Amino acid sequence: MFYLIGRSGLTVVAGACLVAFLAFLPAGDAAAGSLKKEDIQRRFGVPYEVQEKLAEVPAWPVTSSLEKEVGPVAYVFESIDIAPLPGFEGSPMNFLISIDRKGNFMDVEVLQQREPVFTFRDLGGLGDTPLRDFIAQYAGKSLNQPFVIALDAARNHTGLGRQAVGHATLDGIAKATTSVRIVNQTVLTSALVVARAKLGFAEHREQRQPAKPLPEVIERLSFAELLDQGMIGHLKLTNAEIEQRFVGTDGAQADPEALAAPGDAFVDLYVAYLNAPTIGRAILGDQQYETMMARNFDHRHLWWIGSSGRFRLVSDDFTPGTQSPYVALSQDGGFVDFRDQGYESVNVIGAPTLGESRIFGVGPDAGVDPGSALELVLTVTRAKGMVLPTLSHQKITLDYRPPSRLFVYPPTPLPEWLLAWQSRWLDIAIIGFSLILLTLVLARPRWVSVNPQRLRLFRQAFLTFTLFFLGWHAQGQLSIVQVTGAVKSLAGGHGLSSYLYDPVSLVLIGFTLFSFVLWGRGTFCGWLCPFGALQEFVGDFARFLRLPKLSLPAKLVRRLENIRYVILAVLVACAAFAPTIGENLNEVEPFKTSITVAFDRGWPFVTYAALLLLAGALYYKFFCRFLCPLGGVMSLGGKLRRLGWLARRSECGQPCQRCKSACRYDAIEPSGEIRYDHCFQCLDCVGIYHDPQRCVPIMLFDKKGVRLEPRKSGAI
Repeated sequence: MFYLIGRSGLTVVAGACLVAFLAFLPAGDAAAGSLKKEDIQRRFGVPYEVQEKLAEVPAWPVTSSLEKEVGPVAYVFESIDIAPLPGFEGSPMNFLISIDRKGNFMDVEVLQQREPVFTFRDLGGLGDTPLRDFIAQYAGKSLNQPFVIALDAARNHTGLGRQAVGHATLDGIAKATTSVRIVNQTVLTSALVVARAKLGFAEHREQRQPAKPLPEVIERLSFAELLDQGMIGHLKLTNAEIEQRFVGTDGAQADPEALAAPGDAFVDLYVAYLNAPTIGRAILGDQQYETMMARNFDHRHLWWIGSSGRFRLVSDDFTPGTQSPYVALSQDGGFVDFRDQGYESVNVIGAPTLGESRIFGVGPDAGVDPGSALELVLTVTRAKGMVLPTLSHQKITLDYRPPSRLFVYPPTPLPEWLLAWQSRWLDIAIIGFSLILLTLVLARPRWVSVNPQRLRLFRQAFLTFTLFFLGWHAQGQLSIVQVTGAVKSLAGGHGLSSYLYDPVSLVLIGFTLFSFVLWGRGTFCGWLCPFGALQEFVGDFARFLRLPKLSLPAKLVRRLENIRYVILAVLVACAAFAPTIGENLNEVEPFKTSITVAFDRGWPFVTYAALLLLAGALYYKFFCRFLCPLGGVMSLGGKLRRLGWLARRSECGQPCQRCKSACRYDAIEPSGEIRYDHCFQCLDCVGIYHDPQRCVPIMLFDKKGVRLEPRKSGAI
């Protein structure tokens, strides 16, 4: 497809004026993406669900309700957040790009562009239709393919169409080659950043800034010495070796010249990274090297490629400055925009006789690390038949990595999990301080609990912190999902390293395990559970409104308390053997609805959470006591408790029932013993025990001058 621009003098003048006008317009949202999660969700719809934007790379993961067990099925991102490359007129274009989990483009959409060639159609521009047609071609193509932008001459001269050489060939736009080149680099660069971060495209290399070549020559070497030391890469294959690669394909025995001279060289190829002066000056000489670098004003990475033999780097009608359909550059599993630099004749000092000698380059924003391993990929194509030939392709790869002593490497980056901790340091510090405070209070509870108003003030303040800061702000709501997730990870042989990436939850998990040994389950459930805090506030508000309080027989309560263990067993079994079902059943917990997304969810989930809160208003902490599978985990963990820290007297329960009547959790038996598995550690009974104005035995025996002795705490 071709689009032409009129060249009238009026158009040129008017266009220039408009470009100048645009240059003075405010950039607005050009500096960063402007879309929200809701905007992305509207574009996808059912069955897809857009998740929160990631912290490590500005992209939205997209999951599917049909494939929940596989995790994200796609990633969506705005190119301006990742690769804000300036366009022809100086402002970055912005595209909404979606790639699937295999690195295939799903869609590319124009969000913003100010390229003069694509605007003001009435004044000689093309309008944005050609641009939209161009980017529509990315859909279905893979980042694992080399991308080539071709016009008719380059595409049709050999009859090798877009499927012919295994490349992703895009129809170019005549008279807009510069803008199209920037579009392609923007799309590929931003997509590769996401692919390397989330799709395993860089599993063999640490994520870090690219190495920089040393600016000086460290030693003067000949061509042969450069070759011996790996500064020049070399690949040589004979016709017979190429023929061997086509065995079993339609291309076998389809090259008469190769069959006639099997020992002759098919390709004898050399490659060298020129930006390293030790290599560049040795190959080109000082004068030619300095001239070339002076022309390299945009600081591209440059490679010299020389070859002899039958393989050609470019075709006879090749346009200098474009991409070759036969030579591509790949690193970390993705191909980059690898372009000829227009040097049609390059004199190489000391090189053998070569048929071709050219320089190719990659933009500095392409994410290529010249100090790491990369691959030069050659495509060999054979045609069988005359009228409608059957085409066969083989890839030849030359691995190349210059010696590390030619580069300055940036410091090795911290692991991603540690970066996650660094980014949350303030939240972690505040939470750490709160946990220390809570530990001190629980270790010496008498002072805070003996005064009921002081205890109420402290408890209300801490639960407010738990709900608003720990829950809604820091997203520190522990959940049964973390338990079932651990089961799935261990069952799949993946370990638990993913928990390192959630520092807030990991800190709370560690403190909760510590609290099991000292105090049992009540520390988390009574003080650190955001949904538990919300339930407590709802219960207090219900008492303020004088709503009726339901009462259930003790035997029925005991039976209902076992439901949470049944739910826990079902969820753990599903996590191990039926993960898809288990993910749906995990919604028995209202934590995601009420805390994680703060009720910003579909009406069935909000209604369910609201009904549980209403039940808690009528029967104190209904969900926590009867249904919460995480509460079941906490009760089981509470079996590790080693301290009977709630002091009791011989008169407790025999006959005094003062603490039992005050306990809203029914955690005190008529005998006065404490049911630690059901205690939420509210400290009410501790305050009563030490308060001479509320403890009945103290009040009675004080009148008789009898000193009461504490008895060993019991537990059930």
